[in-house]
Amino acid sequence: QVQLVESGGGLVQPGGSLRLTCAASGSISSDYRIGWYRRAPGKGRELVASITSGDNTNYAGSVKGRFTISRDNDKNTVYLQMNSLKPEDTAVYYCNAFVFTLFGNYDYWGQGTQVTVSS
Repeated sequence: QVQLVESGGGLVQPGGSLRLTCAASGSISSDYRIGWYRRAPGKGRELVASITSGDNTNYAGSVKGRFTISRDNDKNTVYLQMNSLKPEDTAVYYCNAFVFTLFGNYDYWGQGTQVTVSS
């Protein structure tokens, strides 16, 4: 079982920055993908960025060049550094862990953290 806890959301002005943190506890296999998703009001869930156990990263086109995903293995933590924030980045951001094992694949979600970009 894996538990994910997000933090770091809040209210920020356009052009500002925030860093989201996803702290993982429990047993994670050596093969996984951690992703940050978001859901804006009235819209579907969108993959923002992801990082694999092999350090491959992927970004949505709308955030490329502004957001950076990284991880600290010693702390079992993944970060999403968000710069040059725009009002359209306003959403609830969720951390997801997709874990690959010999016995099957498992999907875990955090509770979400609100990010509001407004003047």
